[in-house]
Amino acid sequence: MGNQLELLEREALKLSAGERAAFARVLLSSLDEDNEIDEVWADEMERRIAQVEAGGLACIPVETAISELRASLQ
Repeated sequence: MGNQLELLEREALKLSAGERAAFARVLLSSLDEDNEIDEVWADEMERRIAQVEAGGLACIPVETAISELRASLQ
């Protein structure tokens, strides 16, 4: 079974980020009977990944985001 898992992992890592997210969604939903919330988050994750890949979403380092948030709260 280890060989099958290694093969699956190698093949999955060849997928685009969006495809990996969709695949992860399928795998996670197979583990959880109450997966409605997981599906909503998976959809949101796929949407955000697509935005980043298309260049339509500005990304900033988490340290910058936290600093800006703290500054806004003072």
